[in-house]
Amino acid sequence: KELYPAHYSFYEKACNFADHLLKLSVDPVKAAAVQKNLNLCHLNVRPSGVIALSFLFPLLTIVFGSLIAFGIFGMFFFVVFFLIVGLLMVPALQKVPKFMANTWRMKASNQMVQSVFYLVTYMRHTSNLERAIEFAADHLEPPLSLDLRKILWDVETQTYSTIRESANTYLQHWEESNKDFVEAFHLIESSLYEGSEDR
Repeated sequence: KELYPAHYSFYEKACNFADHLLKLSVDPVKAAAVQKNLNLCHLNVRPSGVIALSFLFPLLTIVFGSLIAFGIFGMFFFVVFFLIVGLLMVPALQKVPKFMANTWRMKASNQMVQSVFYLVTYMRHTSNLERAIEFAADHLEPPLSLDLRKILWDVETQTYSTIRESANTYLQHWEESNKDFVEAFHLIESSLYEGSEDR
């Protein structure tokens, strides 16, 4: 929580608030796609919260925007204007998790070569994967540093029993978009099991 970007936290709070007000059911296929994006950004939000916010915020915009504009200018044009703006906001707000995940993915992708360098550098010194991930997390900027800290956090909170299990679960996010990073990480992991220094 201390390291998490503030604008992501604000979005998370807004979605959870909307989820409490509007209890909506979401199509399972759509919910799975939204949840995948939420997991990548480490957002503690349910897909129903994203959908609820995408309806609640435009509704408030339409109602209050129309009332204020009509009260000040006295023109029916602004009522129609805010109605159209509100309706356009619904699909846009539903795509926010996808946009956030793509931004997170692009920023993290730019740091991957550097992260592999830090992991290998530490592993050459001490063959300890957990400490190597911690070393890389300490020397990288967000968002990849947050991802690496999450790998460690999931082991500390006993979500996963081993660092390798936690890392492999995280790497599943990158199977489609960056196979080279996944392969590099697996090579680093496999180095722990080599019998000789030359190997």
